[in-house]
Amino acid sequence: MRCDVLAVGTELLLGQIVDTNSSWMGEQLAASGIDSLLQVKVGDNVGRIVAQLERLLVDADAVICCGGLGPTHDDLTRDAIAAVMGSELRLDDDLVEVIREMFASRGRRMPENNLRQAMVPDGAMIIPQTRGTAPGLICPVSVGGVEKVVFAVPGVPHELHDMFHRAVLPELLRRGGEPSSIVSRVLRTWGESESGLNERLHPIITELDHVGNPTLAFLASGWEGLKVRLTAKAATPSGAAGLLSAWESRVRAELDDIVFGVDGETMESVVLDLLRRRGLTLGLAESVTGGLVGGRLTAIPGASDVLRGGIVAYATEVKRSVLGVSDGPVVSEPAAIEMAEGTRRLLGADVGLALTGVAGPAEQDGMPVGTLCVGIATAEGAMARTVRLPGQRDPMRQLAVISALDLLRRLLLEQSAAH
Repeated sequence: MRCDVLAVGTELLLGQIVDTNSSWMGEQLAASGIDSLLQVKVGDNVGRIVAQLERLLVDADAVICCGGLGPTHDDLTRDAIAAVMGSELRLDDDLVEVIREMFASRGRRMPENNLRQAMVPDGAMIIPQTRGTAPGLICPVSVGGVEKVVFAVPGVPHELHDMFHRAVLPELLRRGGEPSSIVSRVLRTWGESESGLNERLHPIITELDHVGNPTLAFLASGWEGLKVRLTAKAATPSGAAGLLSAWESRVRAELDDIVFGVDGETMESVVLDLLRRRGLTLGLAESVTGGLVGGRLTAIPGASDVLRGGIVAYATEVKRSVLGVSDGPVVSEPAAIEMAEGTRRLLGADVGLALTGVAGPAEQDGMPVGTLCVGIATAEGAMARTVRLPGQRDPMRQLAVISALDLLRRLLLEQSAAH
């Protein structure tokens, strides 16, 4: 069973509203083992809605139309679906009464244009509303002698979610016959470029292309890391998970320690867990990132049992007077070490992590834009690394966060292995 999605609304094309409905439906369809290969947005124009519906129905078994079911002149989804069905719109008297009673129960007068929401294409089944005024529709369509179906659901998210689970998904599963499940696993990595990942995994990718299930894809996600997504389809969730596990092991063997997490894990949650397992606390000294590291860490529930605090030492004189940085360049490995040792001492932390660098627009201390110096101080000593990062000011600062936390992650793993 393949079900594609058509989101209707000029506001989506203008960027006035972000289309979260399509991504939500894609997630729900995948979880139910229903393939969804295309998601399309189209404006409020009958001709263009009809054209996109007809195009999607060439390959898809079903299409979910989201939006365009309101009472105003630019709500045209019903008209377009009727045209695709070759049917006329008729006024459903029972729906009229439902809509009138809904307004009456709220003590409001029903504008006459709400009767548009009681117009139904001949041959369509109605999905009753439980939360708003616009009913949904289940519309059979014949394409080249093959029976297919178009669903129409409101664009209001809570109304859409209700109708999807109550009527759309059961109908799709009934039509699809054998149930199946699509399961994904995301390996989060840092320390290799997207092209580098592709090169390292090329033998596995070639084999998967031949096998066809699971599939593998990359997603660059800024300071969330580079993601390697494996997706498998099987009769049951456990069957898909078992298929994923075998291939995940092979991918991990190729990528080794650049894999820092899986699925919902983030670099900051992984680092906090490593520190917590060793009973260590953390103090931060941030210059170039201006508190971004602390912000990411404190967004994780339970961070307070690990993170002692942070010092944003942006000005050079603050680095010297507060953290004890010596005279000389402040964008340097020696300065990063002194910052880490200073915050460890001042905050009474077991580990000090410091970041100093150049985000631009101009170089500093002879260092080019994109330079990041990371210092880490522990009871076992101190170390520093210099990293060159791409991007303008904001991307550079964001990448500095994950890069510094990754250096700390690797050090903690090394120390744990040594102990």
